[in-house]
Amino acid sequence: MIAADDLVALVRNYNPRTNEKLIKAAYEYGREMHDGQLRKSGEPYFTHPVAVAAILTEQQLDDATIITALLHDTIEDTRSTYSEVTEKFGKDVAELVDGVTKLTNLQLSSSETKQAENFRKLFMAMSKDLRVILVKLADRLHNMRTIKAMKPEKQMQKARETMDIFAPLAGRMGMQSMREELEDLAFRVLNPQGRESIIRRFITLQKETGDVIHRITSDMRKELEKAGIDAEVYGRAKKPYSIWRKMQEKKIGFSRLSDIYGFRVITRSEADCYAVLGAIHQRWKSVPGRFKDYISQPKSNGYRSIHTTVSGRDGKRVEVQIRTREMHEVAETGVAAHWSYRDGAPAANRFAVDPAKWIAQMTEQFDQEEDHDAFLEAVKLEMYSDKVFCFTPKGDVVKLPKGATPLDYAYQIHTRIGSKCVGAKVDGIRVPLWTRLKNGQSIEIITAEGQAPQATWLDIATTGKAKTAIRRALREANKERFAKLGMELARAAFESHGKKATDKALEKAATTLRLGDVETLLARLGSAELTTREVVETVYPNLVIAAENEVEMKRAVVGLGGQGFERATCCQPLPGERIVGIVHRGKGVAVHAIDCSSLEEYEEQPDRWLDLHWADGTHPAVYCVSLEMVLSNDAGALGRICTLIGERKANISDMTFKDRKPDFYRIMMQVDLRDAEHLHSVISSLEAESMVASVERRRDPGLETMPEAAE
Repeated sequence: MIAADDLVALVRNYNPRTNEKLIKAAYEYGREMHDGQLRKSGEPYFTHPVAVAAILTEQQLDDATIITALLHDTIEDTRSTYSEVTEKFGKDVAELVDGVTKLTNLQLSSSETKQAENFRKLFMAMSKDLRVILVKLADRLHNMRTIKAMKPEKQMQKARETMDIFAPLAGRMGMQSMREELEDLAFRVLNPQGRESIIRRFITLQKETGDVIHRITSDMRKELEKAGIDAEVYGRAKKPYSIWRKMQEKKIGFSRLSDIYGFRVITRSEADCYAVLGAIHQRWKSVPGRFKDYISQPKSNGYRSIHTTVSGRDGKRVEVQIRTREMHEVAETGVAAHWSYRDGAPAANRFAVDPAKWIAQMTEQFDQEEDHDAFLEAVKLEMYSDKVFCFTPKGDVVKLPKGATPLDYAYQIHTRIGSKCVGAKVDGIRVPLWTRLKNGQSIEIITAEGQAPQATWLDIATTGKAKTAIRRALREANKERFAKLGMELARAAFESHGKKATDKALEKAATTLRLGDVETLLARLGSAELTTREVVETVYPNLVIAAENEVEMKRAVVGLGGQGFERATCCQPLPGERIVGIVHRGKGVAVHAIDCSSLEEYEEQPDRWLDLHWADGTHPAVYCVSLEMVLSNDAGALGRICTLIGERKANISDMTFKDRKPDFYRIMMQVDLRDAEHLHSVISSLEAESMVASVERRRDPGLETMPEAAE
């Protein structure tokens, strides 16, 4: 436990004029009140209030807040009283302690109607003095740091509450470092396997690529020195939860993430921020659509910074944040910067937001709202920008992810209601099931006996709960048909490796995969919920099988209805790009990019169009794309370009010199790629080379894969 003198020293580091005597008195009073009380870990209880106070010294907060931290549990858990705290430490501290006590007693994660009223009380406490929330957040942070002493079920409850309530609240207040730590600590409890997986991948990546952070920060410092800019550069890997969230949102694996490293440049002036931006963009290519200027357009919580994402020589993206020291203080501590001290006096940070104005601005839209549910929806909308909150006909709140449909809502209420859904009303008006729900809407689900889930629902539903229930119902309804198909797939897969799909082999696979029986195994195989690769490797793990998750060419496109296909040479679509099919009688389907200009001639023939999409998984590097390059006529230039493309695991299938001058070449190159991301990686690598004047993808609308069949 931190001693009183050490705590005072922490405060004195940023506030030499601190009231040392009062802080020590609060320390002794708190220790006396909590004497004999123990935490779940067996430590003296008073270690907790002291740790909370120490956390708040990192925010450089005033004496009243530090003293409140030391006393925040005294009125609730000891013989101490409000009047006694007022007498000893003043009314300001007593009101803060009382406010924290009331917040502790609120059941913020309750699913009952009282949750709305409790949120109202939370914001009332915030409006009186925002320091109450700062103490409560520090209290929760220390509790999460020491959560392992709690029972597993209590850990899960606290972690969910932290992820749902306190972390978003810290983020809304601009306290990004606290938000990130709260999220990561909650993630450690809620999904320890996911977190460990990401950490292991980071370690593997570091072994393969070396110290990327040190290399990039060193490069940035050199560029800034060249430009004569005095600035500090810091780099770090993003937190495991931040990476996990991005993987879930984009539905991609770790290996396909680009900007997993973040860098901060801290400058002396606002003008230097823009000078740094120019220097970085001169050295590295900026990624379109990933630039934000929060200096000229600051966030409501006072956050100011320039954000840009750039692409390096190896095609990897990195995010760069550029700000001044004052801006950085606000970025780290948010509205808490208002109470920060520097050199013994309140810090005169011109970017710090007045907490009274901030809370007034945040609550003005629902301050007069008397309806509890509407109030709750408004509050949560402020705190969770990635959620949609809808109402049941009875007024209960249902939380769904953005993009959710009435079908997701129906399954969220109950699987039985989802399965019997035949329609929905939004705010009393009948709407299609694929309608995207918005905040505050009231949803009514129409059901009918005899209704059963349809296969098309899988394209409508967005939540895991809905999709799982739909697949389960479809699987049961089509089990016999899928089992027959699965048997054929299994037989072909085993034979392709010189083996037979015997009853014994299939029984072993079913047992290993915990599917109960062979019929269930075959049904899963036939419904594409299980791959033949998984089944074969379960029985014969030592067989050499094709690359993991690699998509077979004949199954690369989904939605063909059994017809053959060819990529249209006019637009050369790649996996990852939106596509559409045009049926050519007797010749199959030509697959075009959705923005291909050749499609104009089929506008009046809608019966020939097919809605297609690329199959999930890793595609082989066999999709040819035309790249036109202009490069300097220097010795070794062409060899360097070919080497770069090879390093990116791409293959040059053809090359034509279109123009040759004394100082440059113009080349048309055919390169075989996996997908659109692979294309971006290759182009980014080429653009980073000084010998490459330009490189762009070429498409020829005059070419057509399949000439029109005679009518």
